[in-house]
Amino acid sequence: MDGKIAYFTMEIGLEESMPTYSGGLGILAGDTVRSAADLGIQMIAVTLLHRKGYFRQTLDDSGWQHEQDVLWPVAELLQEMEIRCQIEVEGRKVLLRAWKYQVQGVTGFSVPVYFLDTDLAENAPQDRAITDHLYGGDLCYRLCQELVLGVGGVRMLRALGYAEIMRFHMNEGHAALLTLELAYELSRQAQDRANESLTDMVMMPPLVMKPPCPFPSPDPSPASGRGGVSRYASFTLNNVITPEIVHLVKPMCIFTTHTPVPAGHDKFPLELVHQVITGYKGVFLEREHEFCPDGVLNMTYLALDNSHYINGVAKSHGQVAQQMFSKYEIHSITNGVHAATWASLPFASLFDKHIPGWREDNASLRYALNIPKQHIWAAHHQAKVVMLEQLNRLTGSNFQPEVFTIGYARRAAVYKRADLLFWDSARLIEIAKNAGAFQLVYAGKAHPQDLAGKALIQHIHEIKQLLGVKIKLVYLEDYGIGLAKLLTSGVDLWLNTPQPPLEASGTSGMKAAINGIPSLSILDGWWCEGCIEGVTGWAIGTDSGMENTGNRATDALALYNKLEMLILPMYYNEPDRYAEVMRHSIALNASFFNTERMLSQYITKAYFE
Repeated sequence: MDGKIAYFTMEIGLEESMPTYSGGLGILAGDTVRSAADLGIQMIAVTLLHRKGYFRQTLDDSGWQHEQDVLWPVAELLQEMEIRCQIEVEGRKVLLRAWKYQVQGVTGFSVPVYFLDTDLAENAPQDRAITDHLYGGDLCYRLCQELVLGVGGVRMLRALGYAEIMRFHMNEGHAALLTLELAYELSRQAQDRANESLTDMVMMPPLVMKPPCPFPSPDPSPASGRGGVSRYASFTLNNVITPEIVHLVKPMCIFTTHTPVPAGHDKFPLELVHQVITGYKGVFLEREHEFCPDGVLNMTYLALDNSHYINGVAKSHGQVAQQMFSKYEIHSITNGVHAATWASLPFASLFDKHIPGWREDNASLRYALNIPKQHIWAAHHQAKVVMLEQLNRLTGSNFQPEVFTIGYARRAAVYKRADLLFWDSARLIEIAKNAGAFQLVYAGKAHPQDLAGKALIQHIHEIKQLLGVKIKLVYLEDYGIGLAKLLTSGVDLWLNTPQPPLEASGTSGMKAAINGIPSLSILDGWWCEGCIEGVTGWAIGTDSGMENTGNRATDALALYNKLEMLILPMYYNEPDRYAEVMRHSIALNASFFNTERMLSQYITKAYFE
C-alpha cells in the first residue's frame, strides 16, 4: 500500500464540523496533510477520534468560560474500517478501530487520515471513553490516550497493510510511544529470526534480517564476529530492547517540537507508567533508567532520544529548543499555512485572475506585487464587510466597515498576553480619540483546566465594560476554523503580543498575510523572519527572540507608539501606502510562509535526505 510517511498527531483540524483540534497545532496538522495531498507525497496521518470533541465554549454575563461536549456525526463524515487491532492498557485488552478521511489535493491525489477509536462494545466502559475528549481528564487518561496514539497507531497501520513506511513523523511528543512499539516490533522480528536460525543453522547459510523499513542493518557486532542472524540473536534475547535495536529505530523517526512552554512537554511518573503500559513484558524495566533518569517518563525526551531528525518550528524557536535540549542537534523548519484553504473568496478570485496556478505554486504569490493596489483594497473591503455582517449578527454589535478594525484570536494562555493592549486603557482611549477610531475583535479558548486562561478572558470582558462606546470590543465565543477564516480575512490589522521567547512559531498571522492583512507583533516566532518594518507590517519593540526581555510596560508603550504614530495615520490619511503594505504582506510573506514550502523542506531535510 502507499504511504511512505506516517504523520502522527494528537489533534488535527480538517473541517469545522469535525472538532478534533484545539488550536494551532491541530490546524497546522490539517494544513500539512492538505499540502501533502497537493504535492503528491505518499503520506498517511494518524490521530484520535475525539468523539466528544475538544469543547464548545460559551461565556456567561461575567465573561467566565464554560464548556460543553461537542457531539458530531462521525459516521456521516468518516468511513469506518473493518480492520481491528489490539493493545493492552492496565492489563486489559483494548480493541481499536479506525475511521478514514480522505484529503484531496489540487491534482486529485489524496492522503488518508486515520482516526483511532476505542468506543467499541468489546471494551470495558473506562476504555471506551479513552478517545472521547481531546486533552481531557487526568494524567492517567492522557497517558492512555498517548498509548493508543503511539502504540495503537503503529499496530493499526500494520493491520491496514502499511508495511513499508519509511519515516514516522511525530508532530509534538504525544506520539512518542511509537518509538517503543517500533523497537519492540524489531525485537520480536529479530527474535523470530534467531529462533528460526537455531533450527535451520545446519541446513541454511546465515541470513541478514532486515527491519520493517528499508534501512541498512548495523555493522556486525565485533563480539560475534559473524554477522547475520547470530548478532541479532545476541541482543534481542527475550525481546529486550537494546542500543542496537534503537540504532534501527532512530533512522525511522522525525520529531517536531512545537513549544518551549512546559505544558507542551508531557511527563508521567513511572509508577503510573508501570500501571498503564503493561503489554511489553518488562521492557520498560529493562531500559527505563536510560530514558527516565528522574523517575519520570518525559515524552519529549523519549522522542528526542529516538529520532534522527529533530526540528523547531521557526528559526528563533530552533535556537530556543537548542538551548533547552543542548545534547541534541536541533534544526528548524518554519511553519506555514495552506494558502488555498485560508485565502478568502475575494482574494482567491483576485489571485485566480492575476496569478493563475497559485494553488499549485504558492511561491508565485510573489507576483502579487503586480496586482493593482486598488484591487487589493477592494478585495479586502469585500472580506471585511462579510466578517462584520457575521460579527454583528452573532453579537448584536454595530461594527462599521469604515472603522479601522484590529483582530486578535489565539488560544487564551497567559503567556500569549491577550491583555497587553489594555495595559493603559486611558492611553488607548486617547489614541482612538486623537489618531483615529478603531474597533477590536477578540476570540480564543482557554483549556478547561487553565483557570488563569479563563481569568484572562474574563479580564478582557471587564475591559470591554470599561471602554464602553469609546472603543468597541467584542469577544467571540467558540473560536474555530470558521471564525478563523472570517477574522484572518476581515480585520485591518493582526495583533500578536506573546511573552518572548515563548512563541515558538504562530500561524494566525500567516493566514492573515494571505489575505493582505499586515501584522503588528512582538518579534518572536515566525515574525522574526516575516517582519520587514513598514513593508510587511510592524514590530512591537526592536529586540527579537531570546534578546527580548518581554517587559510588559515597555512592550505596551511600543505598541501604543506604533499604533498612534504610524499605523492609524497611514490607514486613514494614506490608504495608498497602507494598501502597499497589504500587497507586500501577500508577495513576501504569503508566498513563503505556507505549508507547500514547509513540506518541501521536510522532504529534503528529513523525509528523503
